[in-house]
Parts: sequence; C-alpha cells; structure tokens
Amino acid sequence: MAMSAEQKAVVIADHQQGTGDTGSPEVQVALLSHQITHLTEHFKEHIHDHHSRRGLLKMVNQRRNLLDYLKSRNQQRYKDLIAKLGLRR
Repeated sequence: MAMSAEQKAVVIADHQQGTGDTGSPEVQVALLSHQITHLTEHFKEHIHDHHSRRGLLKMVNQRRNLLDYLKSRNQQRYKDLIAKLGLRR
C-alpha cells in the first residue's frame, strides 16, 4: 500500500525546485497526488473500505490547502504544477 522509497525518490526528483528540496509545495502536492491516485485504484476493488476513504479525503483536503497556498504566493508555479500533474482547476 505505501509508496516505495524508489517511487518516492522519482516523484521528488521530478518536482523539486533545487537539490535536496523535499518540502516545497510542488513536491508535497506531487507526493499526495501519487498517493491519491493509488488509493483511487484501491477503491475500485474495495468499495466498502470506509476507513481508508477517510484517509483519502484528508489527503485531498491537504492537497487542496497546499495548492491554495501556492496559488496565493506564486500564480505561475501554481499553473505549471497543475498542468504537469493534470489536475482539474
């Protein structure tokens, strides 16, 4: 269920702003998006898994808050990120 270290390193490398950057909003949103995608696939098989669905909703809300923060700070970085991740907004 959890993301492997290799997968996480690839996602971080694709979205980091500089060397060693793991805390920028872009990286955090990308990691959350990867986990959300994984959980969405999980729910196609396990329809009645309501406990995990609660965690999914928390992740979606956290991603939304990070995107709102990024949008308020830097519009261009926000637009680039949602285009790169293919998010609707």
